Amino acid sequence: MALDAKVADALNTQINEELYSAYLYLTFADYYEERGLKGFANWYMIQVQEEVAHAKILRRYLLDNDYPVKMAAIAEPDKTFSSDIDPLEAGLEHERHITACINRCYQAAYDVHDFRTMQLLDWFVKEQGEEETNASDMVKNMELFGSDPKGLYDLDREYQTRAFVAPTMPM
Repeated sequence: MALDAKVADALNTQINEELYSAYLYLTFADYYEERGLKGFANWYMIQVQEEVAHAKILRRYLLDNDYPVKMAAIAEPDKTFSSDIDPLEAGLEHERHITACINRCYQAAYDVHDFRTMQLLDWFVKEQGEEETNASDMVKNMELFGSDPKGLYDLDREYQTRAFVAPTMPM
């Protein structure tokens, strides 16, 4: 079954969105490294790996369906930060944006009754729910504990323990 061109183009665009996410999260990690918050930096370095993995999943899907992948330029992140909560809030905002992008991909597949692509995207929908929850929790934790040096230290130590686990998808 050939992919519908609109569906394939939406997925191809999503590859760029995922790679931009990785690029953006690198800037978050850099901010926290400069602040000496290596745990927060680690959290976002793991996010970088996850976003690249998401792009690779979509790339593989397009290739497996005989659709040529077109790599687009990655925009330069334009965020500047003046406090430790700024990257966290920007991360939550960005995850909400990515959820909207995934929803557009899903809508394109739904419109042409492409159930196989919808099945692929079901995993991304679930993943985005987790991403938004994690981003929201990080903002809340910073609001609750980040203004206290001991609380910030404890959060940083907690985020140092995060490790990358390659995504697995039932297909």
